[in-house]
Parts: sequence; C-alpha cells; structure tokens
Amino acid sequence: MDDTLIDIGEVARRSGLAASALRFYERKGLIQAEGRNGLRRAYRPQTLERLDLICCARDAGFTLSEIAELLRARPSDTELRARLAGKEREVAERVDQLTRLRDSLRHAAVCEHDPLVECPEFKHAVRRVPVTRS
Repeated sequence: MDDTLIDIGEVARRSGLAASALRFYERKGLIQAEGRNGLRRAYRPQTLERLDLICCARDAGFTLSEIAELLRARPSDTELRARLAGKEREVAERVDQLTRLRDSLRHAAVCEHDPLVECPEFKHAVRRVPVTRS
C-alpha cells in the first residue's frame, strides 16, 4: 500500500474539484484527510478513486446522503441493497431517455425536411423521449 500523502492542492488539481469541495466532502464524512503538510490537509492516493466514485454517483443523481450510505455499504445491508437496486432502475431509465434524445438529435443534425420540426421521423423520435415536467 502506498503511504505517500498528497497535498490538498494536488488532490484538487487531479480531481478537478475545488479545495473547498474536498473540505466539504470531508465534513460530510465522504473522504478523510490522513495528515497535514504544514497547515494543509493531505490525503492518501486512494482518495482520488473515492472522489471519482463520488463524482460519478453525484452526476447520476445520487444525493450526498445516498453516496455516504453507498460508501458504508456492506454485503449484509439488505435494505440498502434494495434501495441501490431501485436507484439502478432510475439510472437505467435515464440512460434510455438520453439514448432516445441522442438519437433524435442525431437525426435532426442531418435531416433535410423543411421545416425540421415537421419531419415525420423527427416527430416520432421526439414522441419517444419522455417529458419531465417540474
């Protein structure tokens, strides 16, 4: 195991996150500083992998609370596993929606119908994309 610690500035640079975000994630218990480099926090290299997981989950719509639960998950936590399975279904539905939208945009980019919005194929593709209203 690599015991070399990485300064918070370097973790911020390599992860693409602001140092303030790293300190926030630390306060939330998502990551943990392992020491100090002078007055600056320092982290184990594995923290970068954890940050990749946190950012991926956040981008997929997980809340920080859900991410914290995921990071603490154990094989015996059947309730959490059921919630994760539900979240997987939500992500799969979103992937399907985005795939249909991508296909619609792909068609629109090359369609010669004038006007584009009257193209039967484009209209059909757009109808296949579920509408989310807030």
